[in-house]
Amino acid sequence: MRKKSKVRGDLKVDPGRSLWIVLLLSLVGLLYFNCSPKYSNISVPIDELQEFTVEGDSVIPDKWWEAFQDESLNRLIDSAMQSNMNLAATWQQFLASRASVRSQRSNKWPSIEASAQTARTLPEPDFVGGENTQLGFLSSYELDLWGRIGTAVNAEKFRSEASYFDYQTLALSLSAEIATAWYQLQAAKKQLQITENQIKTNEAIIKLIRSRFVGGQIRAVDILRQAQLLESTREQKIIFETNVRLLENQLAVLLGKQPQEGIVTEEASMPAVPKLPDTGLPLDLVRRRPDLKQSFALLLAADRDMASAVQSKYPRITLSGRGQLRSNNFDNLFDNWAYSLAGNILAPLFYGGRLNAEVDRTTAIKQQRLYQYGQATLVAFREVEDALVQDVKQTERLENISRQLELAEKSNKQLRVEFLNGFSPYLDVLLGLDQEQQLRRDYVAAQLQYVQIRIALYRALAGGFDTGRRIEDQKSKLDELYEQ
Repeated sequence: MRKKSKVRGDLKVDPGRSLWIVLLLSLVGLLYFNCSPKYSNISVPIDELQEFTVEGDSVIPDKWWEAFQDESLNRLIDSAMQSNMNLAATWQQFLASRASVRSQRSNKWPSIEASAQTARTLPEPDFVGGENTQLGFLSSYELDLWGRIGTAVNAEKFRSEASYFDYQTLALSLSAEIATAWYQLQAAKKQLQITENQIKTNEAIIKLIRSRFVGGQIRAVDILRQAQLLESTREQKIIFETNVRLLENQLAVLLGKQPQEGIVTEEASMPAVPKLPDTGLPLDLVRRRPDLKQSFALLLAADRDMASAVQSKYPRITLSGRGQLRSNNFDNLFDNWAYSLAGNILAPLFYGGRLNAEVDRTTAIKQQRLYQYGQATLVAFREVEDALVQDVKQTERLENISRQLELAEKSNKQLRVEFLNGFSPYLDVLLGLDQEQQLRRDYVAAQLQYVQIRIALYRALAGGFDTGRRIEDQKSKLDELYEQ
């Protein structure tokens, strides 16, 4: 015969009780709409956004490095998006944050647990017992009247978004780091070529002045000075050879390879820097840059954390149910069962100020995130302005060095003619040659600096781009791994 336990909370509703239920629901609704915290209208904590001082007219592609029209650079960055280990680790961090959202969202659903137990007590004649078998389940569910659970889920969602924007920020930084290292390598190889040519020129000149020394047309000290210039140029060659090897190692690691493997590079060439890009409005930059979007997502998460802390001060209503089969004999286990339903209201009365302290803590963190968001925005504006100023001034500097180099070539050509005719001392020729060779190296260094400035400008203006990594692809890779 089945035995039913008494149910806590009568399931039959009489007219008088229904009135109390209506009043209770009305009170709950009134409290919900009047006591629930309202989300803040969050915006950039800057009074008025000013336009950038310099504007261009060219459009930056989504993959900003394609503006240089360098196929070798395109291949390197596309490869690094899939093989760089830091980027892959940050992607896993994003996947972990998505799992945290699912874990937090599970609190919105009832929890159900099952239990099974069997025991036997011996000796039976002396103790009441024998075989005891139990099967049961337990379920509990919290009514999210004030939105506390939903607010906590939203906070976790914003943190997950921040993790994704962090991944995009790292991808953007990685592309800029590869582009910088690539053109540093090209500049180092170009410098190496210039130095090798200068060594040949200095060796030819030292042969010439030695022949003139035999004829008594030049002093021995001039030969020593020319030999010193030759050795100085050879030292420069050693420096640039070292730089080439180090930059190749750096690129290999950025591509997820061992530096011992090396990378295949083509003939050295510096890119033609495109026209100045269109900077757009400052508000567009705030909405585009992944690092600013990450900071804003953390601010929204802090705002929801604060709301959740306030909602934790309100009463909680929990429903629970329990069902159980029990018997002293397994054969008639399913003939005896019991169940119970319960509703609980938990209202915080005195926690020693802990709940208020949590509200104060989350409020302060929200303000902290707000100021950090404002500072990140100001830093982003400064990066754009700095790159614009440097871009314009570096163009002027390149033109100046080019004019100096042209004048140095003409001057040295005239000095050599005068020296051969006996009108100018060799010291003037030596100083002019040294200056011309240094200017050639300075021009390549200035070209590299110009490219780096433009990379910084693109980096400051660019938004997120498609890295080729998908969550679905990640799942398929994990499935393949489990199958193996």
